[in-house]
Amino acid sequence: MSADRPVICVVGARPNYMKMAPILRAFARHDPPIPTLLVHTGQHYDTAMNDRLFADLELPQPDVNLEVGSASHAVQTAEVMKRFEPIIDTHGARAVLVVGDVNSTLACALVASKRHVPVVHVESGLRSGDRRMPEEINRVLTDQVSDVLYTTERSALDNIVREGIAASRVEFVGNVMIDTLLANRKKAVPADRLLAEAGLDPARIESGYGVVTLHRPSNVDHPAVLTRLIETLHEVSRRLPLIFAMHPRTRKNIETHGLAHLLDSPGFLVLPPQGYLEMMGLMAGARVVLTDSGGMQEETTALGVPCLTMRENTERPITVEQGTNTMVGVDARAILDGVDAILTGGGKGGRVPELWDGRAAERIAAHLHRWLTAREQDEVVAP
Repeated sequence: MSADRPVICVVGARPNYMKMAPILRAFARHDPPIPTLLVHTGQHYDTAMNDRLFADLELPQPDVNLEVGSASHAVQTAEVMKRFEPIIDTHGARAVLVVGDVNSTLACALVASKRHVPVVHVESGLRSGDRRMPEEINRVLTDQVSDVLYTTERSALDNIVREGIAASRVEFVGNVMIDTLLANRKKAVPADRLLAEAGLDPARIESGYGVVTLHRPSNVDHPAVLTRLIETLHEVSRRLPLIFAMHPRTRKNIETHGLAHLLDSPGFLVLPPQGYLEMMGLMAGARVVLTDSGGMQEETTALGVPCLTMRENTERPITVEQGTNTMVGVDARAILDGVDAILTGGGKGGRVPELWDGRAAERIAAHLHRWLTAREQDEVVAP
């Protein structure tokens, strides 16, 4: 029977894990339970970090790991498609559920669509308007082939309909990233404990601190842009100590372009990439977060922490319109003015958006069960 086949749930990179964890729990708790098969594409292949994230989020170990590894966007997408198709042949699929906007999301959605398996996209309709971003291409194309599109904010529907997708395929459910944040909030690792464990003096942040993450190619792969940002952050560190959780590619480029000396100052506390619970603790205690991450724009809004996003655009406008996020681009003056405004006035207070209440995954499970049941009943009675 169709209901005995699993919903194949796909993860490929770090942000996917935070989105998938509450979905798998909600499917298991649903009455009746919704069978699942968890497929890890291996797009993000840092074994130690993967194991740490799965443990932090209480995610089950993947049923299948495709182990695609790193490559160009085209090669990686093609390799995921090639390795994912046999999974459908072997296990069958009631549906394929993908989250977010990484290469694995689009690749598995394309395979499922061509095999006439329903595609379910969680976090649909987000748009930056910048087609130079690979993630934007992935978002647009995944939505086009999806049968069910779950959105985190009501404005996403406008983007979807504008692209010719029927509104009947769209369901506003809220934000599963916030499900994970609220479920784990009490387990967050405090910043002072984290620094002490890293051999850094917690006394350096007694008067407050900021958090920095920087990883987007548009920021870290261009020497002029990276130099401007590191010089600006150096200036910020004179006003407020900065805890910089540094991506390996960012670290490599900083060293390559001779910028490491700017981080060798009392105002910087440099850490390697952190686990989920550690990053949540850092953000929760910060006076400001400076980032180019998409997910951190949402998390800071949910935590009520001012965020300065070092990008020219965002696919999450609700964090600006209703939340604590301010877009400052890569302009030094805008970044410094933003920090000064927060230090003197506290920054944007914002509010938590509609349905960012920790129950988005429950709504997905309830809706998807109804949708799949109705679809399968229609298939039975069709001539």
